Amino acid sequence: MITDLPPLTWLRAFEAAARSRSFTHAAAELHLTQAAISKHVKALEQHLRQPLFIRHARSLELTKSGEAYLPSVQDALERLAAGTREVFGPRRTGVLTLRCAVAFAVNWLAPRLPAFLDANPDINLRVISTVWNGPFDNDAFDLDIQYGRGDWAGFTSHRLTQETITPVCAPDLRLKSPDDLRDQRLLHVLGYQEGWGLWLKAAGASGVDAGKGLQLDNSLTALALARQGGGVALGRASLAAADLAEGRLIAPFDLALASAEGFHLLQPSLGKGHAKAGRFVDWIRAEAA
Repeated sequence: MITDLPPLTWLRAFEAAARSRSFTHAAAELHLTQAAISKHVKALEQHLRQPLFIRHARSLELTKSGEAYLPSVQDALERLAAGTREVFGPRRTGVLTLRCAVAFAVNWLAPRLPAFLDANPDINLRVISTVWNGPFDNDAFDLDIQYGRGDWAGFTSHRLTQETITPVCAPDLRLKSPDDLRDQRLLHVLGYQEGWGLWLKAAGASGVDAGKGLQLDNSLTALALARQGGGVALGRASLAAADLAEGRLIAPFDLALASAEGFHLLQPSLGKGHAKAGRFVDWIRAEAA
């Protein structure tokens, strides 16, 4: 019987904090409070009778003991994850499951996906489309596509799109200057950090109320309303490209504002993951290049 093994919760807290050099990031990754992470790490240090971190005001630094211990902990956790998948997770060698923002799945991924499936007939792919992404469940998903700045703790992030944002509307809506937007319904998509306020400020349209209009939970609905003349959407290049190219929407103004955000493919950093995930990662990165 092993009597000197620390609890798994302590080890996971230490590994996440050591990898990110932050109790805050570790808490977000493990869906715990910062206080809980700090408590687990402190308990582990007391159990080992050795300090593992040097705590600074805004960061963490591993002690020599912490640096020596980390590889062993990471190896043990990876072995435990691999053993669990081998015994209880046949899905890892079966269906490859991708969670994906629904607008990206429809407007960007779907037109390209048949080529990947034709070239890889041995891969059974499942795409789960979502509007609001909750915590990533390693037992349910292998890969994830999310919109943001690429700073997700616990994941390797591959940027897929370089976005610009610009107003888009139905072709029969004649807008001559950004100030004309004061008389239009603005369509807002919740969840984006960069929205109408940013674009209107850059355009110098100080007379337009950036907060007015209709709030929606996804870009598909916003673009559909814009096509029907139901308002003006703030189009992101990767999502509005087909509508613009085929004339269903127009961009009435020249200002296309570069965005710090974009769609990213995320791979969990811990564990080996699905045996065939690498082929999908290589393919989608090549498509996005």
